[in-house]
Amino acid sequence: MSDASPTAFTLRTAVPADGASIAEMVRELAEYEKEPEAATARAEDFARALEPGTGIGCVLAEVEVDGVVQVAGMALWYTTFSTWLGRQGMWLEDLFVRPEHRRSGIGRAFFGELGRICADRGLGRLEFWVLDWNTPAHGFYRTLGASPEEDWTVWRLDGDRLDALATASDRK
Repeated sequence: MSDASPTAFTLRTAVPADGASIAEMVRELAEYEKEPEAATARAEDFARALEPGTGIGCVLAEVEVDGVVQVAGMALWYTTFSTWLGRQGMWLEDLFVRPEHRRSGIGRAFFGELGRICADRGLGRLEFWVLDWNTPAHGFYRTLGASPEEDWTVWRLDGDRLDALATASDRK
């Protein structure tokens, strides 16, 4: 691999055959977010998720380095629904650009493409969450005009707690 950072990249819609590349990037993202053990999804999980009709999409950024095309980043999203707007929106689940390709415009291009998808589909919102400690991301998102939702807290049920809830429901 060359030490020179590539300046040219292309964006394309991911297809099920990209499952392995996406799984690899998700593991890299989990390392960056200090939760490597949390990323358990496999290539086949992403391949299945990207089948037509799932409401899940992914945009990949590709670069050519020393004559080899490589995936440099991804933006994986799914559709949501806002009862207040009465229409669908987009939830950006993960945006990841490999460190050697950051600051090359890929992140901004991802948001441009996601904005285009939202406009084309009549989606009313583009939402995402950001770790509190990820101040570089906060700064970048503010340059795009995004703002944090200060009055909301994310809540989660998963694993054993979710199973216990389902089991309790079965006993009724």
